[in-house]
Amino acid sequence: MTVSSAERRRVLLVTHGGRAGALTLARQVALELGDAGIEVRAEAEEASELACGVVAVDADRAAEGCELVVVLGGDGTILRGAELARPYDVPMLGVNLGHVGFLAEAEVDEVSAVVRAVVDRAWTVEERTTLEVVVVVDGAETARTWALNEASVEKASRERMLEVLVEVDHRPLSQWGCDGVVAATPTGSTAYAFSAGGPVVWPEVEALLVVPISAHALFARPLVVSPSSTIGVEVMPHTSGGVMWCDGRRLVELPAGAHVEISRHPSPVRLARLHRAPFTDRLVAKFQLPIEGWRSARPRIVDDVE
Repeated sequence: MTVSSAERRRVLLVTHGGRAGALTLARQVALELGDAGIEVRAEAEEASELACGVVAVDADRAAEGCELVVVLGGDGTILRGAELARPYDVPMLGVNLGHVGFLAEAEVDEVSAVVRAVVDRAWTVEERTTLEVVVVVDGAETARTWALNEASVEKASRERMLEVLVEVDHRPLSQWGCDGVVAATPTGSTAYAFSAGGPVVWPEVEALLVVPISAHALFARPLVVSPSSTIGVEVMPHTSGGVMWCDGRRLVELPAGAHVEISRHPSPVRLARLHRAPFTDRLVAKFQLPIEGWRSARPRIVDDVE
């Protein structure tokens, strides 16, 4: 029986190029998916390294026509996979080859189970909030981008503080001399925002975070604002300027006087999930939190009055 082009299943494979272990694992995944009749695609450079029937595609349209993006790597590689998957609304499934791997759904020793789940279409989809980020200089828009984890406005010079004015919903909140300000999603609350002292926010909570970095001010606590809020960060005119990083991958230069507006983006990132484990369990596993002595069976409390 011949399978038509429209019926053919396609998966985009993204891996950490240059790492022998990652490439070996990616070849295994590609071969197993190919044996199941699924076309495996990869960006041109990775496809040439993998061979074994992997179809080379251009980066700007890599996920077009795919049912899933499978990523083998750490959070950095998974964030690259998100860049490829999001324009085509394709779910992304991450296998952790890094350290913490908060965005990953499976660990390296679960690869065979991952392949079986892909073949059987045994996944569910979870939507994660993203940020829309706009930079305005002298009244004109100079950059527009997005982020899954965070947008961070930071000082450009190590020896000088960055002076910023922070706004929420177009109203001034406070002015800080600081190393920077992180605006994050709940997904990003366990990334840069967490390192800067921000709270951990469960993924299903709809909110945005504002976390100052080493701010010299009495009121410089992390803030949790509405998901419909707009966060403004203005680089004060008398400073030497700064930089903005989105997910640590996309850089925008910020001259003195630049204004950054951050809000919820209408297009989420879709994560494929294989497990129904609650976020609490993921948090304990990834941060190796101590839970010795916890008893799953709690004594039932009965009221004295019937």
